[in-house]
Amino acid sequence: MPAGARAAALGNASVTLPDLWALNNNVAGIAGLEKAQVGAYAENRFGVRAFSTMALQAIYPTAKYGNYGLSLSRFGDELFSQQHVGLGIGHKLGQFSLGGKVDLWQVAAEGYGSRKAVALSVGGQAEIVPGFFFGAYAYNINQAKLTAFDDERLPTIMKAGLGYRPYQKLLLLAETEKHIDFPANFKAGIEYQLLQEKLALRSGFSTLTNRATFGLGFRARQLFADYAFGSTTLLGQSHHLSLAYTFQK
Repeated sequence: MPAGARAAALGNASVTLPDLWALNNNVAGIAGLEKAQVGAYAENRFGVRAFSTMALQAIYPTAKYGNYGLSLSRFGDELFSQQHVGLGIGHKLGQFSLGGKVDLWQVAAEGYGSRKAVALSVGGQAEIVPGFFFGAYAYNINQAKLTAFDDERLPTIMKAGLGYRPYQKLLLLAETEKHIDFPANFKAGIEYQLLQEKLALRSGFSTLTNRATFGLGFRARQLFADYAFGSTTLLGQSHHLSLAYTFQK
């Protein structure tokens, strides 16, 4: 489940992004963070309360032993919900970043009880040449099973993408994502920095859902605030808000 309003505004073309929300989007991205961060994320899709997500994340970097992250989230209402707790680690080796994550999921439906499953994920990022980035992520590589009935499993998703920064203020992103049970999804995003990198404008697109997204980000010293708005032609609108705080060393 992708997280962060920055990623949402970019059409979730986030596999190359090194930030706090990489803990969900590509765990390798936490390897490059040099300071501890915490963040909260809220999402509502199509104006339906049952389609709301709340998430909390934290990253703690170490000098020698990599960076560690904790993620929590909850989606749904009293009729159907899914919640998780995850632990991730990222380590930087020269121009390469590698990461792995373990997520414990609980899925509950009224009248049917609940089930738990553990998903394992791995990812990598690299700056191939200055300003040109590559990222890849494989989620639930163990194909965790929720129940034997109809062989119900957590989704297994593979994605890979490129990022290009032609100059400091502009970032271009392109990514392909493949759910093993559905057609491939192509995503693209663009981010432009304004006001000495204190304000960012973003937009993105996803082909599988025919979804266009827009958003902005604001930075005030150690506080990052991001908002995204998305729309599909059939289902309606979605809103995403995230706040992140960076601790001084």
